[in-house]
Amino acid sequence: MAGTVTMRSITHNPIITAPSHGRPTSSLGFGGSRPSIAVRRRPVVIRAAVTVEQETQAKVSLIKIGTRGSPLALAQAYETRAKLMATHTELAEDGAIEIIIIKTTGDKILNQPLADIGGKGLFTKEIDEALLEGTIDIAVHSMKDVPTYFPDGMILPCNLPREDVRDAFISLTANKLAELPAGSLVGSASLRRQSQILYRYPSLKVVNFRGNVQTRLKKLNEGEVQATLLALAGLKRLNMTENVTDILSVEEMLPAIAQGAIGIACRSGDDKMVNYLDSLNHEETRLAVSCERAFLETLDGSCRTPIAGYAYRDKDGNCVFRGLVASPDGTRVLETTRKGLYAFEDMIAMGKDAGKELISRAGPGFFNW
Repeated sequence: MAGTVTMRSITHNPIITAPSHGRPTSSLGFGGSRPSIAVRRRPVVIRAAVTVEQETQAKVSLIKIGTRGSPLALAQAYETRAKLMATHTELAEDGAIEIIIIKTTGDKILNQPLADIGGKGLFTKEIDEALLEGTIDIAVHSMKDVPTYFPDGMILPCNLPREDVRDAFISLTANKLAELPAGSLVGSASLRRQSQILYRYPSLKVVNFRGNVQTRLKKLNEGEVQATLLALAGLKRLNMTENVTDILSVEEMLPAIAQGAIGIACRSGDDKMVNYLDSLNHEETRLAVSCERAFLETLDGSCRTPIAGYAYRDKDGNCVFRGLVASPDGTRVLETTRKGLYAFEDMIAMGKDAGKELISRAGPGFFNW
């Protein structure tokens, strides 16, 4: 199997997470209010995940969870384990659930843009291989890293409740993205963020900025860039929101497809794991993610194409979807919206229809970056 698989059980102190804010309300809508946060003059706080590792388990585990080894990936695995333990008494026993860390291609190559090293599946391939080989029983993924296709023999029947979908602006010198002086360097590995930043603020410069949350904050502290953008969901799951300078509304920065959502995969035909995961599935999140991924699949954009999309339930119970494609330099941005029933078939149709519209409007060659 490609990649290095490290097997060890992990125990940890509970990670406290903020309540989920996956869909807009009156205060979190497209033009949602922002917190009043004073400009940050002190270094950002960088913490490692709080973990205690033990060499071996005294008993055979009932479930082996596969995950990447970054602090954020582990926080998501811990959240999954906690929910399983709370829902099934047999899983609450010591050693019943084991967490196995798997290093992926995306974790190994940090000095190149994702688009240059393959894009799709860089953070999931080795984990999915371990799942299919039986090394692990379930795989925990950030849904925005999951390709629109699954390997044969694998299904993804579960999404946990979605966290806040918005992006956080972090800077030591400016209160808001709009306040950065011309020529300021903004660190981001995301073409989605790059294109939207340059579309609104063409005087700024966006430079490739890879690594986990802690690595990016360290680089910011050391002055490599004047600002960076990170998913607010990840900062909440790591209990690191004290670093946030400003929160961008989804109107200013449309999220990545499935941002803030955790997906849990298992082998098809593994009824035991399917039953466990069914008990954790948050259907509203699953439907929203399905709508967004239908949009992405229709566009069939490469990792070189900035694509964003967000589906949510409005106050009347309907689905509202907004999608975007752009040129990497931000000189051309195309957007569309849809509204319909909050039901699987209707939402899949909305996502596909929105994708077809933008393909038609973009014209030949737009996606060949």
